[in-house]
Amino acid sequence: MLLAFGLLILGIVVLLIAGDVMVRGAAALARHWGVPSLIVGLTIVAFGTSAPEMVVSVQATMRGLGELAIGNVVGSNIANVLLALGIPALIMAIPTNISGVARNSFVCFVSIVLLVALAFIGNPMVFWQGAILFTGIILYLIWMFTLAKSGAHDPILEEMAEIDEGQDGLPTNTLLSLFWVVSGIAGLVLGGWLIVENAQKIALAFGVSETIIGLTIIAIGTSLPEIATVVIASYRGHSEVAIGNVLGSNIFNSFAVMGAAAMTGPVKVDRQLFVFDMWVMLVVTFALLVFVLTRKPIGRKTGAIFTIGYVLYMLAIARSLT
Repeated sequence: MLLAFGLLILGIVVLLIAGDVMVRGAAALARHWGVPSLIVGLTIVAFGTSAPEMVVSVQATMRGLGELAIGNVVGSNIANVLLALGIPALIMAIPTNISGVARNSFVCFVSIVLLVALAFIGNPMVFWQGAILFTGIILYLIWMFTLAKSGAHDPILEEMAEIDEGQDGLPTNTLLSLFWVVSGIAGLVLGGWLIVENAQKIALAFGVSETIIGLTIIAIGTSLPEIATVVIASYRGHSEVAIGNVLGSNIFNSFAVMGAAAMTGPVKVDRQLFVFDMWVMLVVTFALLVFVLTRKPIGRKTGAIFTIGYVLYMLAIARSLT
């Protein structure tokens, strides 16, 4: 059992490193071929940064473990709000009155409401539901492109352009860039396989559903880059990056990751998600929307409430297993 846990953690590490390598290699390759930065940001970087979650969810669905896929998405969305905003807010207040945040908060809320509604309409979720969700991310990226062309300020657009604009950390020639892309894709496949394979073993050993594993270990693991990024940014006095990071991640999780998973194969939604976890996801997303619309910063008190709330959420899941 310790081996399964170790291999699952190794899979998460491989997955996250491979995702970053693939994105940087693809961004550099596109630059060598003269692709405009905006296009790179809205395609390669946008989808590449969600590649770890997407690979896990698609591989899980292909193996008939759709519960793991939706557990990962719901768990990641909850962790992103409560942990990736809660922990940095303990260090420095996170402003919500930044230009572009309100519209992205609304899109984030709509994406999650749509995900929940489609799950209630038909369980298991199948191709047509996945296609609706994936259409959402395509429309969102078209909207982002329009905003960028008009010169509008948007925190998520800036985040997508970050990798392509910075020279540091990118391979310097076409052959090396191609090697990074191929290595990254291979690493994603390997990491995803390690996660799905060992998550199933752990679930069987403890007699719990794959949904629980997705909601907890895998969700936290795949959310670690967002959490680490915003904690470091807050420590350096740039807490404003947190809100865009979280909103972008949750929009892509709900639209792109869940859409791709449902189009790959049936995604059975566990009863626990309907009874508890989806409502938690809706409530925390609505709470974030309220903060943004009222333009109130997320301060230390709220950060403590968010962080404690996540601990209580984990305890509630643990209690449901007894």
